[in-house]
Amino acid sequence: MKHLKAHHILPHGNVYKNLHVDTLVSHALDAKEVIPSTTGAVVVYTGKYTGRSPKDKFIVDTPKIHDKIDWGQVNMSMTPDSFEKLYKKMTTFLSKQEKLYVFDGFAGADEEYKLHVRVVSEYAYQSLFIQQLLRRPTPKELKKHTPQLTVLCAPDCLANPNEDGTNSEAFIVLNLEKMVVLIGGTRYAGEIKKSIFSVLNYLLPQKDVLPMHASANIGKDNTTAIFFGLSGTGKTTLSADPNRMLIGDDEHGWSKNGIFNFEGGCYAKCINLKKESEPLIWSAIKHGALVENAVVKQDGQFDFTDRTHTENTRVAYPLDFIENAALSGIGGQPKYVIFLTADAFGVLPPVARLDVTGAIYHFLSGYTSKLAGTERGVIDPKATFSAYYGAPFMPLKPRYYADLFKQYLKRFKSHVYLVNTGWIGGPYGVGKRISIEDTRTIVNAILEGKLDYQQVIHNNVFNLDIPTYVEGIDSAILSPQTLWENPKDYNKKAHELARLFAENAKKFVGIEPKVLAAGPRDF
Repeated sequence: MKHLKAHHILPHGNVYKNLHVDTLVSHALDAKEVIPSTTGAVVVYTGKYTGRSPKDKFIVDTPKIHDKIDWGQVNMSMTPDSFEKLYKKMTTFLSKQEKLYVFDGFAGADEEYKLHVRVVSEYAYQSLFIQQLLRRPTPKELKKHTPQLTVLCAPDCLANPNEDGTNSEAFIVLNLEKMVVLIGGTRYAGEIKKSIFSVLNYLLPQKDVLPMHASANIGKDNTTAIFFGLSGTGKTTLSADPNRMLIGDDEHGWSKNGIFNFEGGCYAKCINLKKESEPLIWSAIKHGALVENAVVKQDGQFDFTDRTHTENTRVAYPLDFIENAALSGIGGQPKYVIFLTADAFGVLPPVARLDVTGAIYHFLSGYTSKLAGTERGVIDPKATFSAYYGAPFMPLKPRYYADLFKQYLKRFKSHVYLVNTGWIGGPYGVGKRISIEDTRTIVNAILEGKLDYQQVIHNNVFNLDIPTYVEGIDSAILSPQTLWENPKDYNKKAHELARLFAENAKKFVGIEPKVLAAGPRDF
């Protein structure tokens, strides 16, 4: 294993490279890494790390990258010396293992921009996960596969914060100069895909490609739609539409060529999953799929309502498990861009139409309510602003992403909508969450072009244009204030959220005044 030796990994035991899914499942079951279910999917329990651990993620600060990175609480720095200590600890640990698993794959469906990735992992379930999530090479492509990025994963390799410059025993470290990622101390497989996503989000804007934390699909009329949104907003659910072809559920690039998926699979939330409302995801939970932290009853069946381990139960499966997936991972220039937000204040309308300046404002704001389980320590919904609807994964300074978004939006004349999948009739705990059926009806109306020229009413607090009619929707929910028992309570909560928007907008350094003016006004 020449490449492993290049990383100072001298394997003590067996190295299993690019195993078939069936073999990986067998290895994981035999080693009791996972348990079986009646659907054929296997289930892994990841211990105390059941979501991303943002306080344990670092970027190695080197002169070559320093001036490009948006340093702060999201992109925390690590010294090259601390990286080298962890790197040695990791490679020494991996060298001692009885088994190592290697997977070679691609990130990026567009040949012009794809990244060759190698993932070396301690456990078979990790290799199964990333094989289902990355794009899989053909046998011919494998012969020419030359890793440009190497990810080393070892949950049982623990950091010592006093010695290693970390905040805990867990660490996710990106060395963007050496193109190496270290992941230790956590069994949560989502860290693997998100670290690869973060590397792409550093590389691609420098090639005039906008990386997006967004899902995408294609209609029968061949029109492409993009769904931006943080975890828990419905990005995966809404893009998995029986009437449209799924390009991908989470990570895409927007270039001069159109839209392209970074991945070859999906990573869908399972909490409260029902066959009736999410049939495509339900059907994908079969042999080859890896489920994280969902409760399996004694009879081997899932209880997706059980939050015993976490709200953030998930399933990883390849795109070809979706009956109407666009396996090429490629789509045309988007006709529709939808920003998804799960508003726990209960004050935003279910749908609003945005012009270009409004779209840029909300792209920079990236508002949602962070839902329980998506990160460690989050129990109740909490208002959060995450620029580009994906700031935790965007290493570069904001101008790289904002300028590209504005450029492509104007160039391809995409229609933009803000869709609230959160609460109405009151805040979280009082009101109710907008039904997935109503949200799907609204999204379908958008994608069919029915709202592009629909009459609107202007909401002065949030400076939003709200359609007055959506076929199949009770018009009362389109004006959320009418559903509150006490209008004064609505106004108080609405102004509270508007002030949070305005406070967050103070971070938009160097942004045009007209973009700032597109945000909330009456507060």
